[in-house]
This record gives sequence, C-alpha cells and structure tokens, in this order.
Amino acid sequence: MSNKTKYRILEIIPGTTLWLTFILAIVLSFIKPLWVIYFIILYDLYWFIRIIYFVTYLFISWKRYHDVNKINWFNEIKKIGGYEKYYHLIVLPTYKEGMKVFRDTLNGLVAADYDSKKFIIILSRELRAGEDYTKKFLADAEILHREFDDKFYKFFTIIHPVPPKEELPGKGSNATWAVKKIKEEFIDPEHIPYEDIIVSNFDSDTAVYPQYFSRLVYLWMTADNPHRHSYQPLTLYNNNIWDAPSFARVVANSTTFWLMAEKARPERLFTFSSHSMSFKTLVEVNYWETDIVTEDSRIFLQCFDHFNGEYSTIPMYIPISMDTVMGKNLWGTIQGQYKQMRRWAWSVEHFPWMTMHFSRNKKIPWGKKLKYLINQSEGQYSWATGPIFITLLGRLPLYIASREHLSFAIIQNAPFILEVLMALAMLGVVVAGFINIFFLPGRPAKYKKIKWLAMALQWLLLPITMIFFGSVPALDAQTRLMLGGKYRLGFDVTEKHRK
Repeated sequence: MSNKTKYRILEIIPGTTLWLTFILAIVLSFIKPLWVIYFIILYDLYWFIRIIYFVTYLFISWKRYHDVNKINWFNEIKKIGGYEKYYHLIVLPTYKEGMKVFRDTLNGLVAADYDSKKFIIILSRELRAGEDYTKKFLADAEILHREFDDKFYKFFTIIHPVPPKEELPGKGSNATWAVKKIKEEFIDPEHIPYEDIIVSNFDSDTAVYPQYFSRLVYLWMTADNPHRHSYQPLTLYNNNIWDAPSFARVVANSTTFWLMAEKARPERLFTFSSHSMSFKTLVEVNYWETDIVTEDSRIFLQCFDHFNGEYSTIPMYIPISMDTVMGKNLWGTIQGQYKQMRRWAWSVEHFPWMTMHFSRNKKIPWGKKLKYLINQSEGQYSWATGPIFITLLGRLPLYIASREHLSFAIIQNAPFILEVLMALAMLGVVVAGFINIFFLPGRPAKYKKIKWLAMALQWLLLPITMIFFGSVPALDAQTRLMLGGKYRLGFDVTEKHRK
C-alpha cells in the first residue's frame, strides 16, 4: 500500500467515526434505548467533569495573567542585558483588508514599549484578491511608507503572486513566500544572524499590547534553548467587540477562554493564530507548509517532529487583540462566523499528518506521541459531538423509552439527572461571563451603560452557539476531509468590518 493511500485512509477515519457515532446513537435509541440513556448520562457526567476541569485551569491562567501583567518586562530585560542584538521579523499577510486595519496594526507596533527600530515589518498582499484591491494596496502602501518608514528598522510592502497549483492560496503560502523573499533580498545581504531574529506571524488585524515584545524577549533570554520553543500570546477579539452581534461576541470570547485554559497546561499547547518563534528554527523546518489551511498550528508539529519531541510552546500571558467576525450585515456575519469556525475545525487535517510522521520518527518517546495524538483526536471528536449529544440526541432515547419502560427507575430519574448535570455545567457559563467583563475594552461613548447588561446576558446564547458555531462546522469539516476531492476545504478568509 502506497503512503498516499495510507494517508487517504487516515483522512477518512475522523469523519467516519463521527457518523458511525451519530447513526448508532439514533438506531440504538429505538432498539436499545436503555443503553443509550446510560451512555448519555455517562457522557453528560464526562462533560461536567470537563467543565470543572476547564473552570479550574481558567482560574489558574487568569491568576497568571494578572501576575504577568503587573511586571514591567522592559525593565526586566534591561537587567539581564544584551536584548539590543535581537531583531523582530513581523509578518502581516493580507488579503482584502484596508488602510484602517493596516494603520491601526502598525501604530500598535510603534506604541509598544520596545525599540521599534528593531522591527522588520513585512506587509504582504495576495495578488489573488484582484486587480482593484492590488491597485488600492499599492496606493495605500505609498502612504504607509511615508508614515512609518522612519519608525521601523525596515518596512516592506510586497505583493504575493498567485501560488502554483500545488500550493493552497492563503496565509501559509503568503507568509512563507514573503519571508523567503525578504531573507534572500535583505536578511542574507545584511548578514543578520538567523539566531538573533525572532519571527512573529500575525494576522493583519493583530493589535499587540504594549508589553508584548518585552515579555517575548524576556522569555526568549531565560529559556533553556529559545530555538526549541514557540511563544503564544493570549488571544483576545476586542478590536470591534462592542460593535459585533451578540452571538459573534460569545463565539469569540468562548475561543479566548478555551485557549486561556489550555495555557495552564503548556505541555499540550499548540500554536494558534498569531504567535512568535525562532527564525533559525523556521528556516530549519522549511517554513510554514504552503498546501494546508491550518499552518498556524502545523508549524508547531513540524518543529515537534524535527526536534524529536524536544519542542514546546511557552504561554506568554500578554494579550494581542484581533477583530471579532462582523460582516456587512447580519447574514454576512453568520456566514463569516460559520466559515471561520469550520476553518479552525479543519485542524482535523493534523490527524493523518501526526499519525504518519509519528509512526516514522522512532526518536520521539511513545508517551509523547500518544499524548499529543489522543489530545488532538479527543478534542476534535468532542468538538463535533458534545453539544449535539447534550442538547439534542440525548432527549431521543428518553422519549422512546418513556413509552415502553416506564417501570425502570433510570427512565423515571434520567430527566432529573440530566437537568442537574446541565445546571451544574452552567457554572462554566457564569465563570466565563464574570471573567469576560475584565477583558472588555472601555465602553465607546456611542453606547449607553445598558450595553453592559447585553454583554452579560449574551452568554445565554452559549448553548445555541455551541451547536451552530461549534458542532455543526466541526462535523462539516471532518465530513469534508472524509469525502476528499472537491469537498476539501480551501482557505476561507473571514470578513471583518469595523464601524
């Protein structure tokens, strides 16, 4: 059997497992409803334990966030000394974003409590955006150079050509092409040592908080081997959070809190979205892969495999902020939010890659291989099944069994048991709503104080968003990977607007 065939079989496994689970749950609800009721109760109990575990780690991360942000990290790196030799290569791949996004992002970099003269900025527009967008970008670039050329060590605005057929148009191919180009045309001629460059691959709407680079350099200089780590900030979606619809805010904040809880366990932390790493390591692993959607987390796996499991992600606990999904109208926002979550759920494409590479690499300890593979697989499975089982399929066997097995105590008590478990599970919603208040930016003057109430009550939408912007897009993504061919997902660029 060829490697290509093996890989294709591995792509089919996650989606097949999902559909077999749903089909069995429905069929057995009619044939053996008691079996399914026991399963649902155990499954709900499992989710309740997961929520307790989530809340615990969320509080741990919240405490660390407050502790980290109390410290002046620029003073700390001055005490260590030698930070001046490091350069920051900041990559900003773009598609159709406009001047306001660019200017806000660049102003945020200038405002950092770090010498912006150590920044090498690459703003790379995709040519596939179209002729009109390209012309507009070139005109904007002239203005941006007049405003920012003297603020940075070097500022490049370039056009990423339409990639060849073997590559996927998107952030991965754009960022890889841009960095290779600047390496050949600037970094190498300037003889800047690769080990002195820290590269940050940001979305173009990424607003860094002032201490980002100071904290990054501190972690870099105090790491056992800075080239064996990625550095992950706390991802917020605050740029337009007050303007976005309530369901989009819930989805954005839910993502923030889940990632925040994961930071409390760095031994299982992948990179996500905007992050930083060693330029020397990036070159060594041959940059971001150009034929996938989820290059942001794949780069971690590339490094993990290359260094035989001796690679990890260090949580920074310093925030960056990006835009919450917001289309030109409500339907545009719904579509955009769904596509964003489906794109993130496409990280299921890591399963066949991990299985193939881990089986070949005998130098990675089996314990590490299994830990990462199980965490990845369980996360994808729960993402697609959890909310549907808890809110929808869990009621079907109760309805069927109630007509035939009324004498069974489990039938009489199951609704009560499930209601208690769900009520206890709401603890996660309460905690998320409470913590959310502390991460919100100041209320814009155009909104009245009553808007705070909407920010609190929006969490009542969580059960709905978990299904329609959680389970469904995850099921969609895994089904597409299972079917392959024309159903495979490309890089859907999320539409984001600011008022």
